[in-house]
Amino acid sequence: MSERIGISWAEMRVRLVGARSYWVSTASPAAVPHAMPVWGVWLGERFWFSTGSGTAKARNLASNPRVSVHLESAAEVVSVSGVAEAVPEAARPPEVDAAYAAKYALPRTGEPATIVVGGSPVFAVTPRRAHGWFEGAFAESMTRWRFPEAGGAPVAEAMSYPPDPV
Repeated sequence: MSERIGISWAEMRVRLVGARSYWVSTASPAAVPHAMPVWGVWLGERFWFSTGSGTAKARNLASNPRVSVHLESAAEVVSVSGVAEAVPEAARPPEVDAAYAAKYALPRTGEPATIVVGGSPVFAVTPRRAHGWFEGAFAESMTRWRFPEAGGAPVAEAMSYPPDPV
């Protein structure tokens, strides 16, 4: 039996904060999957992003708020599943806009980007579950976190591969 390689939530958070792009996966009312990359920020144990109100992401989230967010690497996996909600400007912490502007610059002008473009809705993803592992030590590093409904720190659980029989 190989020794477990623990992945801490602190390490996962560092990766979530530092990522440039995030893959957001939603499902249509007919259960058709949809995955697209977005810019966003991890702040206050939530993932914040925007999308045009007429996009498939926005339409899908209006009917089914469940969402998965995945970083770009398949070698050092960080995947978060949860529930997205549209957050109006009055309820959005100002730190979200500041973090977004500090992180992203518009490609053509170099000006700080804004999370809201043309009245686009801003979504906050509250995580319910997360997964992480290292490709080179897949079986030894697989870790799952569950987030308490009432809030608080996520609880880590070691996973096994192949999965334990139910």
